[in-house]
Order: sequence, then structure tokens, then C-alpha cells
Amino acid sequence: MNLRAPCLAALAGLVLALLPAAALAARVNPDIPPPQKRQATVTVAEKLAEKRTPSALPADLASPFNPPSFDRPEQGDPANAPIVRGGSPKPAPRVLTTRETLETLAAQINPSGVMMLRDTPRLVIGNKPFEVGTRFTATYNNQDYELELVAIDRTTFTLRYRGEEITRPIKPVR
Repeated sequence: MNLRAPCLAALAGLVLALLPAAALAARVNPDIPPPQKRQATVTVAEKLAEKRTPSALPADLASPFNPPSFDRPEQGDPANAPIVRGGSPKPAPRVLTTRETLETLAAQINPSGVMMLRDTPRLVIGNKPFEVGTRFTATYNNQDYELELVAIDRTTFTLRYRGEEITRPIKPVR
């Protein structure tokens, strides 16, 4: 018996079965484009990555984040205008420290007493009760300041402004 014919037939069948796979393998598109197509992208990337030094700014340019006269009162405000008597202007008002500001603001607050509501002490200012942790605004020289009520005792209350605290007595209004 001749085994050559069946082996050749099997080999021919195997070759015919692998031909479509070989043809498809020849058509596979690579993930990376060829160098000619990549060059345009590389050129754009190099332009974007270029370090450019900005033009020099004038030496006398004021910083927009910290102008030299930021804390001064505005010039157009008539309340801040210098008073001229005898030919010399009034000296500029002294800037108050945080502690002095807090003392001035606390002196303006006159609570009428303390009341207990649901086992929580509340400071009564005017007709409104305020509890510990309340933040409120006080005005001095046409400027608003945010104060925080940090403690209430039977006869005193404590205010905080920018880390400074002051304790004041409660004087009931009669």
C-alpha cells in the first residue's frame, strides 16, 4: 500500500487551510504609524515643548498681588481726607493692631444678658440670642469685621478676631 498519496493529500489540505491565515497576517495594520507619518506629530510636539523666555517686565512694575498701598484707606473717601488747620495736614491715622481692633469692636457690643435654651447658653444682644460658634459682623470706621462668639459664661462672654480673644463682662440693661 502506498502511503504517499494520503500524506500528500493531508499536506495539501493543511497548506490550503493555512493560506487564508497567512493572507490575513500580511494585512495586519501596525499600532505605530510609519516614521514619515509620525514626523508631523513629532514636529508639533517639539514646538510645544520649546522653552521660551518671556519678555522682561519693567523694574518699577508693582505686584498685582501685593500693591504697596493696599491697606490704606481710599483717597476718594471724604471721611479719610486730611483736615487742614493752620496750613498743615492732619497726620495719617495710625493703623490698629488686631488686638486693638478687637478691643474697639468688643467695646461696641453691649449684650443685655444670657438665656438658657435647651441647656445651651445664649448671649442676648438687642432682641437676638446668639450661641457659641456664631459669627457676626461688626462695623467700625465704615469697615466690616467678622467676629466669632467663642464662650458664654453667666457674667462674661468671649469674642475672637483673627486669633485674638477678649473676654468682656455682661452688663444687664435695666
